[in-house]
Order: sequence, then structure tokens, then C-alpha cells
Amino acid sequence: MSLPVVAIIGRPNVGKSTLVNRLSGMMESIVHDEPGVTRDRTYREAFWRDRDFLVVDTGGLVFDDDTEFLPLIREQALMALAEASAAIFVVDGQAGPTTADETIASWLRQQSVPILLAVNKCESPEQGLIQAAEFWNLGLGEPFPVSGIHGNGTGELLDQLVVYLPETTEVEAIEEIKVAIVGRPNVGKSSLLNAFVGESRAIVSPISGTTRDTIDMVVERKEQRYRLIDTAGIRKKKQVEYGPEFFGINRAFKAIRRADVVLLVIDALDGVTEQDQKLAGRIAEDGRACVIVVNKWDAVEKDSYTIYDSENHLKDRLHFTDWAETIHVSALTGQRVEKILELVNTAAEQHKRRVSTSVVNEVLEEAIGWHTPPTTRQGRQGKIYYGTQVTAQPPAIALFVNDPKLFNDNYRRYIERQFRQQLGFTGTPIRFFWRGKKLREAERNSPNRATRV
Repeated sequence: MSLPVVAIIGRPNVGKSTLVNRLSGMMESIVHDEPGVTRDRTYREAFWRDRDFLVVDTGGLVFDDDTEFLPLIREQALMALAEASAAIFVVDGQAGPTTADETIASWLRQQSVPILLAVNKCESPEQGLIQAAEFWNLGLGEPFPVSGIHGNGTGELLDQLVVYLPETTEVEAIEEIKVAIVGRPNVGKSSLLNAFVGESRAIVSPISGTTRDTIDMVVERKEQRYRLIDTAGIRKKKQVEYGPEFFGINRAFKAIRRADVVLLVIDALDGVTEQDQKLAGRIAEDGRACVIVVNKWDAVEKDSYTIYDSENHLKDRLHFTDWAETIHVSALTGQRVEKILELVNTAAEQHKRRVSTSVVNEVLEEAIGWHTPPTTRQGRQGKIYYGTQVTAQPPAIALFVNDPKLFNDNYRRYIERQFRQQLGFTGTPIRFFWRGKKLREAERNSPNRATRV
């Protein structure tokens, strides 16, 4: 069962995103004193009394200007209204009614969805009633004085809202795979999200920086639910000014950390750039599963060697994430887009996979049999006593040895290759902890160590 939708509508800078954060109880939407920060439809879960619903934040509506993103923002707002059970029209109580508010109110009166009028920025309860009274002439019924910052009046607003929402019925919880879509600006992240969803859920434009906030969207395929998280394009740090883009990039990094699988989107025409390498490093460092998606493959001139040249280029430039599977797609034409989710399934499964201690030690025994640990000039040789998996997401394996310093980087990489060859772990990083005898003895003798009673 899908939750009912409540659309938040209004002109720029009236505090829509602040109110969305208040209603959802999460500081997720970017709030900044600048028009046009919100552009796409962003969805947040909320509840009041016995009703669960989705609050959809929309961009600021402007009807007398068709420059840049404004027509697209209007289109997104109209699509939000089309799927909404009710809408909240947000106005600025401190500014009073404006011509833009009257234009939007006239437009909303033509819609079939029930409209509630929220007069925001009424921080004073006494003054709020006076401020709200000015908006009766919009013809949308009773104006509710509210404060998105402090929460004043939101209870009364929600009491009226639930009248228009269907009752929530209990549904069986379906486990989600959280998938973050990340990459540089203009590599086609939003186009990819729209291709998955099958509609224009995110604004797509050749202008760099179109997406500013993270956009969550849930899709289902073959009884598996995916929460797709579109993120702002991540540029080099020195090119980013403090403001909406700065906050959007921070949200993108948070999206990586909360994802099960990250889709790293590469522009097929540009190839792997230095920024792509840094993003791949960030994904591996955060221990996230990953699928590398090479987009705009339809725009590449091809011969019989093109795909092999591209794969070799990716392996060379992204060698530190060679465990991630790669797929060449076109979000524009839909070519191979659905196959991405098959790779996501594999990566997510391997990311949370656990293997028994006996299997870990079988792999170690065979690896040591083929290639014994190195010996120093002083005749000291590394010894691996045993190993065990200690965590999942990502898989982490502790190797108990005589001295970690006796194992050089080449041998450590060899051990990881053996685990991947024998056990797979496709699409996920593996972490190894080399624990020496002295460290174990120090832990046993620690006064903070818990004693068994």
C-alpha cells in the first residue's frame, strides 16, 4: 500500500522546506535564505494521530517568469498536486499577502485537491492571528497561523489535514535496499532516477547544479523494494561556495553513508576524471557496496573494441574499486537501465554476507599453501594462526598473526585476492584487521577488560 501524499505549495522563500522539516520531524530538506533552493519534488514520511502520509516539498512557484528552471519547477509542483490527497499552500505572514500569493491562490482554486492555507513565520501566537487574518481574501478558507521554526500552530493545521487523508492500514514491512546515486554534475544522475521511476520525478537540465537536495524515491521490482536517493553533483571542494550547493554536497556524502549500495555514475564521453576517482575512494573508505554505471553510452561512437577499451580504462583509473561491477547504460534511451538493479541485488547481498570461521580458515590454509608469508633479512617469518569474520556491511575479517609488521602490502593484497577468488564478495569492499600477538596479550591484561563471573 502506498502512503497518501500531501503537497506543500507556495512562492519562493515563504518557508516551505522549514515547514516540511517540522511536519516530518527530520531536518532533511535544505533551508537557506535564497530563492530557488528547492527545485525537485522531495518526499518525507510523516504521521499525525493515526495517519501516516508523505509530505512532498516543491520548488517556489513563479508564474510571471519563464527563465532558467521556473517552468520545470511549475511542472514538478503540478505533478505533486496530481498525486496528492491534500495540499498545504504556504504564505509568509510577516510579508503579508502579495500579488504572487494571489496568483497562486487563483491557480489552486481551479485544482480538485483540497487546499489548506498555512500562514508561516507567525512566531508570536498573539500577532499570528492578526497576520493570518490578512489572508482571508485569498478565498481558500480559514488561514492557519503557524511557525515552521518553532512549531506553533502546526497541531491545529494537522488536525484539519487528517480529515482529508485515508485511514492507515497495517501493511507487512518490506525490506528496502537503499541505493544512492552519486557522481559529478551533469553525468545523468537525475535522468537515471527518472528512468527507474518512469516519470519526471527529478528536474533534468544541461545546467550544472540543477539538483541541490537529495531526492528519495521508492520503486519495486519483483517484490523487492529499492529506495533510490538522487544527490547533488559533487564538484571539487575549492569550486564550491558556501550556500545551497555546499549543503547539497554534504547531503550527498550523508547519502553515501546511509546507503546499502552506491551507484557511481560516470560520463562515458568524459571518461574517469580525478573527481570520479576521489568519489570512488570515498565510497570504499565508507565501506559501501558499489556499482559503477557508465552513462551516455548511446552518445559514444563505437567499433568492436570500444567496450573493451572502456573497461580497461575503468580498471586502470579505478583499480582500488576493482571489486565493483561495471555496466554501460543510457538513461536517455533506457538501454540496460533495469539490469542495474540486478547488480544492486548482488552487491547488497554480498555486502551483508557472513561466512563461517571454518570457511575463512580453509581459504587461509590454501592461500598460505600456494604462497607462504615473506621472511625478513633477519630470518623472521610472518605466521597467520587463524582468521574469523567479525562484522558485515561491509564484511570484515580479523586475521590473528604473530606480528602484523611482517606482512607487506603485496602479501596483504594477495590474501584479499584469494578471498575474493574463493568466496566472491562481488560489489563490496572487504576489510582486513591484522592482529598481532602483543596486541592480544595487551587486551587480555587490560584492567578494563571484562572478567567472567
